Amino acid sequence: MRKSGCSPIFLGLGITILALAVISFVNGAIGSKFVDVEAFKFLRVTQPHVSLATEPIFHIAGFPITNSIIAAWLTIVVLLILFVIGTRKMKLVPRGLQNFLEFIIEALLNLVEGLAGKKNGRRFFAVIATIFLFVLFNAYLALFPGFGTILVFEGEHKKELLRAANTDINFPLALALISFAFVEYWGVTTVGFFRYLGKFFAVKRLFRGNPMGIIDMFVGILELVSELVRIVSFTFRLFGNMTAGEILFLIVFFLWSWGIAIAVYGLEMLVGIVQALIFSLLTLIFAVLAVAAHGHEEEHKEH
Repeated sequence: MRKSGCSPIFLGLGITILALAVISFVNGAIGSKFVDVEAFKFLRVTQPHVSLATEPIFHIAGFPITNSIIAAWLTIVVLLILFVIGTRKMKLVPRGLQNFLEFIIEALLNLVEGLAGKKNGRRFFAVIATIFLFVLFNAYLALFPGFGTILVFEGEHKKELLRAANTDINFPLALALISFAFVEYWGVTTVGFFRYLGKFFAVKRLFRGNPMGIIDMFVGILELVSELVRIVSFTFRLFGNMTAGEILFLIVFFLWSWGIAIAVYGLEMLVGIVQALIFSLLTLIFAVLAVAAHGHEEEHKEH
């Protein structure tokens, strides 16, 4: 019979993981207080740094181009390259990159059509898919080496060349405004301008002398406030979660470098896809409510 025992591959992997854990502990802020190993000093992170303010790298016509703008441009370029390469020689039976891209697009289309219906799903799809892909790829690209490590020197001042756009509050705000604008546009073009405004300025029954019109007017004000507050909630949800993830990674890397930080990478990948789904799905849900629920409410009031 074959003797049971550990495979040399698994044994070597176990030793490597154990050595990495030991080096990580000694190299971190906690372990370095107990053990001072000169050989690992070149790996040591002395001070984690997270700046809420972005830094301009250069200017175009007097307009500052910050590190987060460069990261956003990089995200767009990567997406364009992926889809150009994946659709350059399309085949009836997809393989490789084409198959992967078609899987993503088909999954998103089925999701959108499942919630909004076929007709509205086709209208909403381009915006929802763009938001999802931009947020997701920006989050994942920020995990690659170079983000936060490639520095640009301006005299004695050091600036990061690349910073995840999701951690710059201006980009979540821009996405929130785009989401808000498209939801309102879809609502207006579906039910009509004045009828859509009636959702927020419900004064019909009040003008007819019905005292219940006061309640309608109050509910309309609440609807308007909630519509505007959505911009703030969308912005800070994405900005807060992505920035918190970056801070968590730097703290873990500072306390127990390398080993535990690798596990945080997995967590950040999960957070990235969750945030992309939340932002795009909430936009889709509010779009569905804008084109459908309002019409039902008006019909109900008429009866």
